[in-house]
Amino acid sequence: MSKSNLIPELLVGCDFSSSPSKRKPIVMASGTASNGRVLLSGLERLDSLQEFDNWLCQDRHWLGAFDFPFGLPRELVMHMGWPTQWLESINHYASLSRLEIRNTFAAFCDARPIGKKFAHRATDLPSGASPSMKWVNPPVAFMLHAGTPRLVAASVHIPGLHPGDIGRIALEGYPGLLAREALGHRSYKSDDRIKQTPERLIARKDLITALEHGQTRLGLRLKVSHAQRDALVDDGSGDNLDAVLCLMQAAWAARQGAPLYGLPADMDTLEGWIVTA
Repeated sequence: MSKSNLIPELLVGCDFSSSPSKRKPIVMASGTASNGRVLLSGLERLDSLQEFDNWLCQDRHWLGAFDFPFGLPRELVMHMGWPTQWLESINHYASLSRLEIRNTFAAFCDARPIGKKFAHRATDLPSGASPSMKWVNPPVAFMLHAGTPRLVAASVHIPGLHPGDIGRIALEGYPGLLAREALGHRSYKSDDRIKQTPERLIARKDLITALEHGQTRLGLRLKVSHAQRDALVDDGSGDNLDAVLCLMQAAWAARQGAPLYGLPADMDTLEGWIVTA
């Protein structure tokens, strides 16, 4: 059987928020893939973490790439004396409050030299991602805290890290990795309306065009309607487009197939890995 025949029927890309609201929702891009084309089916906006929980627990099969960290740096975990098995580590982390997380991580950074404040996962450098212990700009530590325990609670299968329902497969995505491949360091989004400039709008158009033409190493072409394209271009926050970028990463992972969906066989099973990195 060819890899294309193994692709799950529903693919998902998630642009996550640790404190979702109507103004800043979680965006779920859904689609299908065949013959190297990824068809965007729709964009769903979730205004609360409860809505995210409900989405995860629906009785349907999917493979998704989620834009939040699935693990903490091993260096940090060992320094803190926290559990070094993934599930125990996540359960311990979930038991902490956001204030405890911020204070603990701030103290860790304060004790380290300038330029080496944060501990990093092995996947951070090749992907260009922020360290998963960073609590501001962006608050990925809180995204991990809000997101990953929910995947566990919903019994989702997390390849390489945690066995679950193999009909619902979650991988760690990162839209910035794919965006930089097409745009370099040009910015295409901002949550600040004042910073939603014509230059960023042009960058979004260029990024969508690159995805449509398959101009990334993923070897996939995005297919959107005119209305969908306009919606992606007009969203100055970039949330919709980030969800679609994660959808493309999910489609690439699906083509790689089980059991690891493109994750490296030697990845650190405490830290996790960003798919396509």
